Amino acid sequence: MHYTQDPATPPAATVSFDDFMKVDIRVGTIIAADPFPEARKPAYKLTIDFGAGVGVRKSSAQITGRYTLEQLPGKRVLGIVNFPPRQVGPVRSEVLVLGLADADDQTVLVTPELDVPNGARLT
Repeated sequence: MHYTQDPATPPAATVSFDDFMKVDIRVGTIIAADPFPEARKPAYKLTIDFGAGVGVRKSSAQITGRYTLEQLPGKRVLGIVNFPPRQVGPVRSEVLVLGLADADDQTVLVTPELDVPNGARLT
């Protein structure tokens, strides 16, 4: 899923802290990245280890404009792990990997600055 937002856009509607806490955002490590030629838009199939509590999850990500397959294994990412699974062509996407659009409208992955364990939850 990719939404382009003008950085000058005002904030979205206010949400309560309790509603925000319903969104379970965790850190994981990409353990495999594969081509996804069946995707409608250029994308990769990702396998991500979110640690013992969440486990290994699969996703598709439209990040081919910024990353090569070789750059991805070992990369730390943030993902929403409690959205319902979504079928994307032949891939059952089990996590929404988070990214931001850069000035060229290419997705840049959201990553932790320092080392934290797989499965650490955004607080």
